Amino acid sequence: MPIESTSGLILRTRPLTETSLIVHWLTPNLGRIATVARGARRPKSPFAGKLDLFYAADFSFSRSRRSDLHTLREVKLRETHGAIRADIAKLRQAAYAAGFLEQATETDTPLPGISELMHRFLNLLCLQPPSPQTLFALELKLLCELGLKPDVENSRLTPGGQMIVRMLMENDRPGNARLKLSAAQTSELRDFLHGFLIFHLGRLPRGRAAALHEPADLAAH
Repeated sequence: MPIESTSGLILRTRPLTETSLIVHWLTPNLGRIATVARGARRPKSPFAGKLDLFYAADFSFSRSRRSDLHTLREVKLRETHGAIRADIAKLRQAAYAAGFLEQATETDTPLPGISELMHRFLNLLCLQPPSPQTLFALELKLLCELGLKPDVENSRLTPGGQMIVRMLMENDRPGNARLKLSAAQTSELRDFLHGFLIFHLGRLPRGRAAALHEPADLAAH
């Protein structure tokens, strides 16, 4: 069976057996794919220390002919994004982003723009404190990549809100640390995107309230 090679980010892992692990990847050229790392949970596994949330790596795998679960062969670790797992607020934003991707994209579909966006988002989270505007920027850019760019001019956003949305969509980085939103601006963008996401995705991606530090009763509205 031919072996394929690519690079990717680990979006999620879960046990398969007492010794094996299922690893869900985001890759630019193959999209989202799932691999099984046989023996990865053994202490002396060649995968030990290489498979964890939001690790970036080069890897090879053998494609299954019978299912969408492929066999992981080798992993060369490139980046761990360790600062994210050391901060619960950063981890919540990264986990929300991963859940958003899994809800909004199909498997085995090339996602070069989304893959690059996710890399930049994780790198940014490692460098600065998480903020609502960083998450809003990510949501807006992901929506643009999915062909769901908001029509801000015909929305109910205030002129100031429209300007902020355009800035977040057009900036090369997923968030602009120099842009400070007031409480009213944060509330306006949160509510606008809340409704937009539900309308276009069918439901709100899981974990948004925690990622934005919202009380559970507020997020339910």
